[in-house]
Amino acid sequence: MKKIVLLSFTLLGMVFTGVSQTATKVAEAQAVSKDDGAKIEFETETIDYGTIENNADGNREFKFTNTGNAPLVITNAKGSCGCTVPTWPKEAIAPGESSVIKVHYATNRTGAFSKSVTLISNAVNAPTKVLHIKGTVNPPKPADK
Repeated sequence: MKKIVLLSFTLLGMVFTGVSQTATKVAEAQAVSKDDGAKIEFETETIDYGTIENNADGNREFKFTNTGNAPLVITNAKGSCGCTVPTWPKEAIAPGESSVIKVHYATNRTGAFSKSVTLISNAVNAPTKVLHIKGTVNPPKPADK
């Protein structure tokens, strides 16, 4: 009877050890996969236009780099309103390469503004990224009316 109990405990110990090692390997694989893939890093996530004249140049650029180890693909970019229009690279950005998200704000609108651009990508660190623009547009000069 002692041999059966001892054998049972030995087998039970072996099963727990095997399960524990498998769980550790799965956890290690998941940790590696979180670091693998495309990563997007911006020089700045907010652009301040400052105070600008009515109908001034409303074009700005957000510069970014793919700091990951897989190609970065931006699938969509959307402005928070019709006055904010983003343009993004349609081709994949290779690891280590840089590119820009272009943003055009309609500067014929007078007053302070604070708008956003939402990006959707395959970046493991930020699959959804929100960028911001802000500033103030002066009213048109009397001669411009």
